[in-house]
Amino acid sequence: MRTRTKGIQLAADGSRSIDKEYKGKRIYQRLGAVSQDDAEAWLRDRQADIDTDVCLRQGNKRLWADAAAKYLMECKQREVASIEMISRHITDLLPYIGNLPLDEVCNDTLESFKLDRAEGDGEEDGKGPVKNSTINRTLEVVRTTLIRAARVWREDKKPWLMTAPLIEMLDENAQKRKPYPITRAEQAKLLLRLPAHLQETVEFSVNTGARDENVCGLQWKWEVEVPELKRSVFVIPAECFKTNRPHVLMLNDTAWAIIERRRGLHPQYVFTYTRPGEDKKPNRLVTQNNSAFQKARADVGLSQVRVHDLRHTFGQRLRDAGVTSEDRSLLLGHAIEGMSQHYAVSTLERMLEAANSVITGQDRTMVLRVVNG
Repeated sequence: MRTRTKGIQLAADGSRSIDKEYKGKRIYQRLGAVSQDDAEAWLRDRQADIDTDVCLRQGNKRLWADAAAKYLMECKQREVASIEMISRHITDLLPYIGNLPLDEVCNDTLESFKLDRAEGDGEEDGKGPVKNSTINRTLEVVRTTLIRAARVWREDKKPWLMTAPLIEMLDENAQKRKPYPITRAEQAKLLLRLPAHLQETVEFSVNTGARDENVCGLQWKWEVEVPELKRSVFVIPAECFKTNRPHVLMLNDTAWAIIERRRGLHPQYVFTYTRPGEDKKPNRLVTQNNSAFQKARADVGLSQVRVHDLRHTFGQRLRDAGVTSEDRSLLLGHAIEGMSQHYAVSTLERMLEAANSVITGQDRTMVLRVVNG
């Protein structure tokens, strides 16, 4: 019988054995009647021995961990908005390929990582199963580091890696769920279950259609005042937007009220939160899809709702309000051939009117309650 840690088996008589492949080596041992904690400690020690052997065998070869560190530093220098998420992906990968030479990293050496993440059998991290799309975001970090090692980085005029292997992505289509725009009643129930900082981001999301990474990474330096609108817009730069184009994020009355509430709370990011016991030190949100959001949606019977469904909700409400396809695309930032990246004031005014069409009297009451406490 499998236990909570992949590779550790529990027999009917209470004895434990280990049968696991780690970095190309098989670890097999009958441990007898030992506890789960003792079995996990034995496995960790053996894995550490293998790590040491790998390092000694590699000598001065560049390891994938070196490439990951260099890539992370470049992201920091470019002020990439998703750097915290990239760092998390790297942390997940290090136990699997961190100590491998760059020229040994390929599809085969990533198989254990993909299997563990798909089954929810991370070493001792307690992570549950994840979708192929989530695994692919991590694999993209591997692919990027290998491509840069082969095409960009040089040492003594020689590339870190001669050729970058193809890192194949997993099929996401088979696992795709249909969009689930939430109703206003469902939205009200969900908001009541969320902590204050997520109340604001969720309300902001359903009123702007912004993607999760753009909500959590929204920066004050992107704000542009438009006197004719008597408010500002946020111009998300191309490098931070999915379609690699600048996007003008319109703020309807509800979203604008939240922005006004957030002013002065953090010098860089619009949406932050404070961890308990940190003396009110604000931290940038990495994602809305955290344990608090997942618990809240389960509590109100909305386990099928994803953070991305908040964007679908905005799009559906625009459609229900009779907003044209073109204006919906402008507001959601869809890539359209020939569409200008900069809009005249008259266009901004029309977009603001369209964005406000999703607000009801009930919504205005709700946002005042959320924002003012």
